[in-house]
Amino acid sequence: MVEYTGFSKPESVLYDAERDRYLVSNINGTPGARDNDGFISALSPDGQVTHLKWIEGGRRGAVLDAPTGSAIQGGVLYVADLTSVRMFDAKTGAPRGDLTIAGATLLNDIVGAPDGKLYVSDSGFQIGASGDLVPTSTDAVYVIEHGRAKVLAKTPELRMPNGLAWTNDGLVVCSSGAPELFRIDPAGTKRQLTSAAPGGRLDGLVALGDELLVASHEASAVLRGKVGGTFQIAISDQKAPADIGYDTRRGRVLVPHLSEDRVDVYELRESDR
Repeated sequence: MVEYTGFSKPESVLYDAERDRYLVSNINGTPGARDNDGFISALSPDGQVTHLKWIEGGRRGAVLDAPTGSAIQGGVLYVADLTSVRMFDAKTGAPRGDLTIAGATLLNDIVGAPDGKLYVSDSGFQIGASGDLVPTSTDAVYVIEHGRAKVLAKTPELRMPNGLAWTNDGLVVCSSGAPELFRIDPAGTKRQLTSAAPGGRLDGLVALGDELLVASHEASAVLRGKVGGTFQIAISDQKAPADIGYDTRRGRVLVPHLSEDRVDVYELRESDR
């Protein structure tokens, strides 16, 4: 295991394959606050924090309040940030604009598809004083195409959608409000509902071929399985695992620990890939 420290509420880790680095979204401050003090860290795979505040809210024109999930598409880094998707040059970190999604509460994860579309989840909750999830009933998944966002699915039946992953069979979503993983088809229909026992309050989601890795706060673990099948613990003893990433070059699972200001990296066994 490789351990990185020194963060401030790290919520998400993205593997930037082109530049062979890990990008960490730091909420910093109070989750949900529009304080423009969030930042993105850049890490090297050999265990170094190469730039703690590579992109920093309030500096060089960047705006970041409470950044969460991120994705790279067409040379642009897209970052979910409360009710906006922030855009930055993936190489330099320079701001490239914002896309505000009206009616959203908490844009949480974002994933790109091979056709150039992006999908972003609105988890439809706020974080209460004791860390509980307070529903706002804005639960939704949006699709972004040609710089515009439109609703793909919007209903509380999505049960606080959080992590997103793109697979050969389309979009897969996991929920924070129930131990569920499911697909959303192009018509916006929720399909193939399944349980992700042994834990709920799901967060990050990664697709590995026909299998999935998903972080569970309740299980304090990263779970592994298939949509429609049973999920088992793959990595245990993970306190507050958030939006996990995956290093495709080395077969590593990247686990941000939101409440411990730490990112851990685990190598999957060859038989697990």
